[in-house]
Amino acid sequence: GFGVNRKDVMYNDFIFVGPENDPARILGEKNALNVLRKIAKKKHYFVSRGDDSGTHKKELSLWKNVKIKTERMWYKEVGQGMGRVLQISNELGAYTLTDRGTWLTMIPKLSLKLLSEGDPKLYNPYSIIAINPALYPKVNYIGAISLIEWITSQEGKKLIEKYKINGETLFIPT
Repeated sequence: GFGVNRKDVMYNDFIFVGPENDPARILGEKNALNVLRKIAKKKHYFVSRGDDSGTHKKELSLWKNVKIKTERMWYKEVGQGMGRVLQISNELGAYTLTDRGTWLTMIPKLSLKLLSEGDPKLYNPYSIIAINPALYPKVNYIGAISLIEWITSQEGKKLIEKYKINGETLFIPT
């Protein structure tokens, strides 16, 4: 009830990245749950955001589905944003789950490699929601609706689709 008029805007996906030598042998694995099983079996470092973000919640739901209890010796929760998690993973030669957009912006600074992608479980949708004016009468509801209409318009979708880093599209408009 805090928000109204939710509209889907775009999506990207989560991917697994890790050290080039890939000790858990996840390269090309399309099943996200198998990726986590392989990392846990090798007990190779895995860096988690540990910050209750959407990415962290997605990661925790995947671990819950594989029914593997993470261990402090190899599983590191760092309570940081995605950029910093990628840097820490790079320094430790660790695996992590990241959104593709952040990954694309960080590639030049990292020696990590994209190792696993493509599982539908890793779908990452983005929506826009206006603040509910019935609960917060001082919000600019008309402005919020204008923004929602614009970002979901053909013009907004074209701008989202055109936005690229290193020739790769960060988001796909819905």
